[in-house]
Amino acid sequence: MTRTPRPAFGTFVFFTAALGLATYFTFAAVQGDFGLFRRAEIVAEADALQKQLTHVQQEVSRMENLTQRLSDNFLDLDLLDEQARSVLGMIRADEIVIR
Repeated sequence: MTRTPRPAFGTFVFFTAALGLATYFTFAAVQGDFGLFRRAEIVAEADALQKQLTHVQQEVSRMENLTQRLSDNFLDLDLLDEQARSVLGMIRADEIVIR
């Protein structure tokens, strides 16, 4: 009778360890702290922050324009009138208030 050779136990352990390591590194590459999913989250957060930065810069520009228009060097009488009436709650004699 001829006996068929069986694979050695060491070969089984080697391939099991290799499969385990491959699984671990694949999981880490996809789900880890520096993985693909985390990168997608960072890109989405960067886009949201960029939009917020643009909005804040526009708001700052608007405020700088209003501040410059109320300065001593450049006095916009219409803006001054609007601001004074909104703060004091007053109207002119020729205006009609609708509530």
